[in-house]
Amino acid sequence: MKKVIVISTSLRVGSNSDMLADKFIEGAQAAGNEVEKITLSGKSIGFCKGCLACQKLGKCVIDDDANAIMQKVLEADVVCWATPIYYYEMSGQMKVLIDRMNAMYSLDYKFRDVYMLTTAAEDEPEVPKRAEAGLTGWIDCYPKCRLAGTLFCGGVDAPRTIEGNAKLQEAYQLGKNIS
Repeated sequence: MKKVIVISTSLRVGSNSDMLADKFIEGAQAAGNEVEKITLSGKSIGFCKGCLACQKLGKCVIDDDANAIMQKVLEADVVCWATPIYYYEMSGQMKVLIDRMNAMYSLDYKFRDVYMLTTAAEDEPEVPKRAEAGLTGWIDCYPKCRLAGTLFCGGVDAPRTIEGNAKLQEAYQLGKNIS
């Protein structure tokens, strides 16, 4: 059994990326894993100030939700990010959280596998590539982990338009393959 953290970064209720995350969670739970979902909707996460105090303190000096999320990520075996693609890139709130978890750079971490689930209105295969590259930049800072899998569902532009899409079953299977 692995401890899995799924971070749903969309702020839209009923978003397509959140629905993809839920299917991934169902699969991971069906495989016997302990799963916790963190939704950024309703969270307070400020911009990184670049002060680098986190490198000495092991946490950010800004008192908001980012430190608690970072602690859960540090203790997870698997981290899954779910994000809508905006302008061919990860959501701004996902990038802000990644920046705010800079304190992790000097800390020990358990996670080895990282997954990325993305959705977008556009459907071309290159649509998620910049977002994946951005996440890979974060992963590269943690040499004991790897990008274990990605899943992109394009052509979903309004809330819940992913319903009935075969990519939901693929997300379930991706989660179920965690062992």
